[in-house]
Amino acid sequence: MNWQRLLAIIRKEFIHIRRDPPSLGMVFIMPVVMLLLFGYAVNTDVNHIPLAVLDRDQSQASRQLVAALVNSGYYDLVGQAGSDGELKSLLDSGRVQAGLVIPAGYSRDLKRQEMATAQFLVDGSDPLVARTALAMAELIARYNSQEMRLVVLGKEGRALPAGPGVDLRARAWYNPGLESLKFNIPGLIGLVMQNITIMLTAFALVRERERGTLEQLMVTPIKGPELMLGKLIPYIVVAFIDMGLALGIGTLWFKVPITGSLLLLLGLTLLFLVFALGLGMFFSTVARTQLQAMQMSMLFILPSVLLSGFMFPRASMPRPIQYLGNLLPLTYFLDILRGIMLKGIGVNYLWRDVVALAGFGTGIIALAALRFRKRVE
Repeated sequence: MNWQRLLAIIRKEFIHIRRDPPSLGMVFIMPVVMLLLFGYAVNTDVNHIPLAVLDRDQSQASRQLVAALVNSGYYDLVGQAGSDGELKSLLDSGRVQAGLVIPAGYSRDLKRQEMATAQFLVDGSDPLVARTALAMAELIARYNSQEMRLVVLGKEGRALPAGPGVDLRARAWYNPGLESLKFNIPGLIGLVMQNITIMLTAFALVRERERGTLEQLMVTPIKGPELMLGKLIPYIVVAFIDMGLALGIGTLWFKVPITGSLLLLLGLTLLFLVFALGLGMFFSTVARTQLQAMQMSMLFILPSVLLSGFMFPRASMPRPIQYLGNLLPLTYFLDILRGIMLKGIGVNYLWRDVVALAGFGTGIIALAALRFRKRVE
């Protein structure tokens, strides 16, 4: 082995690495970012479940039941409902994932040494959260029932009767069987559509540049926006065909129903596809090689898997990580998919997600068009 030639090759490779700052930066930034995100986001512990309460009794005993749930750390009281319709609206919109209904006469039944009943509702569209919410609510009610009866009966000097004092009747909405498949399939559809569309367009301009055909297009009378739209529209058609295939497999093979409007679902999917395709186009205007385009795509896709609620409940993540998840359009698209497919809700509950997707799509398309025009000029 000739050590001089070997050292020359090593020196040449270091020069190539130094002349590629984007790739070098991602090599060092990606492990740091991924470890931080995985460390905070990969958490299967379920806590801080948003809870709404409909208290028709308004007594010390009913407030003690609510306090027992909140003090456990598993539930966060985020609202008081004034009616059954308001509680249903909170669950439909996703603002809360659990609801406690305490009927009138709850405290009276405790005083009479009768079984006091309460109803606990949970959003079953996320089985992981729903199972924990149901199990912990029943456990907390059972182990705190004696204490609640003691507070009421102690004032009257009567002995505490044996046996549980609260019958908490739990019920899961939207996915009564708590089937993980019904939660996972809509999420997979969203994730697959994002990954495919970003990858499709991320290589579009880079491939043209590497083959030398982009320069040929630049000398033609075609304008930058025309060239950009001409490249995007075919991919939109392809992405919609993929969406149809994904929905077909999800509904026909995996038996996950679309309980809401199919037309609404397809229309809102278009908003998400515009963003994903625009982001891929933006990556293609920044990257110099297909390898760089791939690295940029993966740097965006991996956090989307972790922070969007696709795998892990967002309510259990630290607040700063939740804010990062709010910057990912997939977070809102998953709410739309699960809301329409599992809950059957409409735009009146999804308008925040629609506005967010429209804003992300408009912004990334404008940014990609600006960079693309500079490239063409």
